[in-house]
Amino acid sequence: MASWGKCFDPNGARFGIPTYPWRCAPSGLATRRQLRARGLRPGGQPVVGQILRPRYRRGPLVAYLYRLDKALPVRPMTPARRRALECAMKARRTCPKCRTDAGYVIPASLGLCVPCAYPDDQ
Repeated sequence: MASWGKCFDPNGARFGIPTYPWRCAPSGLATRRQLRARGLRPGGQPVVGQILRPRYRRGPLVAYLYRLDKALPVRPMTPARRRALECAMKARRTCPKCRTDAGYVIPASLGLCVPCAYPDDQ
């Protein structure tokens, strides 16, 4: 298990990029989720650092950091993008066997809607 001290590498000597423990990133840097919460996106800029969070029995969780001053605003939702998103979601809800809209996203583990996957249970 990685300890907090192993996650602190501000010069990037160990991991190749500056690395900080969870919740200890310097100001001016943000993760993708933090950028999105501010209405921003990375905008093609390279990763400038990472945050590591140690976990028990598995490798650490990694969150990449981007500069806030180089972030761009999120692109607005256009009618064409909205239609494409609606079509994609409809395809995820449509059962390939009975071709009906299940009203929920078909589980990937089943590949079919629940009535088609378990016909004897109905």
